[in-house]
Amino acid sequence: PLACYLVIGTSFILSGFVALFHIRRVMKTGGENTDKLEKLMVRIGVFSVLYTVPATCVIACYFYERLNMEYWKILATQHKCRMNNQTKTLDCLMAASIPAVEIFMVKIFMLLVVGITSGMWI
Repeated sequence: PLACYLVIGTSFILSGFVALFHIRRVMKTGGENTDKLEKLMVRIGVFSVLYTVPATCVIACYFYERLNMEYWKILATQHKCRMNNQTKTLDCLMAASIPAVEIFMVKIFMLLVVGITSGMWI
């Protein structure tokens, strides 16, 4: 659903920009001042980029998680713990079956950036 909403929202924002550029062109040929309209267009463009890029990163992180989840589960269940003869404890090194923490940190950060961007616009 997030990817569908992002595609639909991006198409709406692009159609809005096409309409704004058309209005700007008509106003310029009529000799009217377009400073406020251009300022609004810049603000909408900056907001769109600050919203779309992090949302795309979040969707990419979700795809990464979805594609690798089965592999991580298989590695975690097949990994054998080794007995350490010196300490008489089990050493369970599951580093190969644990996903990269950086991906999850990026996902959380980008989710926060999307929220902060939306909050700043209001």
